[in-house]
Amino acid sequence: MAGNTTSPGNNQQRGLKKIETGVSSTKNSKLILGILLISLDILMLVIAFAIGYMARMYVPIFAIPEGQPPLSEYIPTVILQVITVVFVFYFSRLYHQRRAVSRIDYSRNILGAVTIGTVLASGLQELLFKNSSLEIDYPRGMFFYAWVASAVLVVMGRETHRIIQSSLRQRGIARDNLLLVGAGRTVRDIAQRIQNNPELGYEIVGVVSDKVKPKGHMSGTPVLGLYHELPGIIDNYNIEQVIIALPDAKRTEIVEIVTLCQRGHVDIKVYPDIFAHMAGDMNVDDLGGMPLLTVRDITLRGWKLSLKRGMDFFISLFGLIFLSPVMLLIALLIRLESQGSPFYSQVRMGLDGRPFPMIKFRSMRIDAEVGGPGWTVKDDPRITQMGRLLRKTELDEIPQIVNVLIGQMSLVGPRPERPVYVRQFKEQIPRYMERHREKAGMTGWAQVNGLRGDTSITERTSYDLWYVENWSLWLDIKIIIRTIWMVVVRKNENAY
Repeated sequence: MAGNTTSPGNNQQRGLKKIETGVSSTKNSKLILGILLISLDILMLVIAFAIGYMARMYVPIFAIPEGQPPLSEYIPTVILQVITVVFVFYFSRLYHQRRAVSRIDYSRNILGAVTIGTVLASGLQELLFKNSSLEIDYPRGMFFYAWVASAVLVVMGRETHRIIQSSLRQRGIARDNLLLVGAGRTVRDIAQRIQNNPELGYEIVGVVSDKVKPKGHMSGTPVLGLYHELPGIIDNYNIEQVIIALPDAKRTEIVEIVTLCQRGHVDIKVYPDIFAHMAGDMNVDDLGGMPLLTVRDITLRGWKLSLKRGMDFFISLFGLIFLSPVMLLIALLIRLESQGSPFYSQVRMGLDGRPFPMIKFRSMRIDAEVGGPGWTVKDDPRITQMGRLLRKTELDEIPQIVNVLIGQMSLVGPRPERPVYVRQFKEQIPRYMERHREKAGMTGWAQVNGLRGDTSITERTSYDLWYVENWSLWLDIKIIIRTIWMVVVRKNENAY
């Protein structure tokens, strides 16, 4: 029996050997994925140029040429353009590893890099090939078609690469060894988020805490040691990423831990403290040479406010015109299913806490609130069959275009709540009323992140406050695109 006993030291050695083997495999996988990404970019750019060449001859947007040189004569131009765009991608950090980046933001970055690279290639062609055997006319029609095709095809190639990479990560391949530093709820939340999203590419090796628990585990994750043991743990376990989750720690303690983690090529991330989280993107102002941090700045004012209102007005006006037949059909179907008006007006709290009547398609029975207002929950018996379909597809919100048109709401903003709930939430949730510094929206940052229906109000409020303090026209456009996509693919599981 004694011969079958395995010592803890042997188990640790086996674990370390397994991690070393995994690191080697991970490095090879990352190298292959990196080569694949560059290869896909080059392939897409070459195909895009060929499409541009063909489109110039057959697409009548620009004048169709009577005679065009053979494609083979454009090979030097293709090579120059591919090299230039790939270099722009590199200096734009598009070959650096990114996690949890929005596809919309990523596509915008690619469009910008492709635009810069294509323009640079056109200019370089004039400088390098002029008065040489390689000189050839690069007409604006071909330039335009090649540019459009390059942007579209590179995005498609990148999405293909993302699917492959995500699939490998879900199988435990091409992940980074991650070490969590800290204790308590914050570490548990981070670990849970990583475990629920394997496509992020993290492999949690363990936790380093200020004190080792008796069982040596924290929420199922092994505790590897104490803070002063960090250098040895990072070296022994081949740690590639460190997340320091000590939001209540003193600055000196954070600096000391960061210093201990600075080993080789380890990436170090620090979870923000309460002040940094509250401040969001802080601005630095000057007071006679003394720097001051602006914690709460209202982003939407002046010309930005006019720009947002202009977008709201024109989109809601055209939306109302084009969606009128759909609205008429929905109203008719509601009326056929149950008696009463197909529309439902409910008082909600908007800008500066002022009440306004928000219009929706009626999705509940007429007597749904005879006993007083109630929070909508999953499989709510008060919802009609037509109403369930409308809520699932979010078509019940279409009449709010009228609220947007007359200026009571915006297309994008914090979703409005009823006064009875606002009075309740403002007593329970810090900074809740600050979400009313902007107009309520038909959709919002919280909603496109899955916080709709019977979800955490505290978490929803944090998303609303982030939107209020970080508004941009591009952010609104991104939220609108994501909302449309979620409606089309019916991705919002909390829509009920």
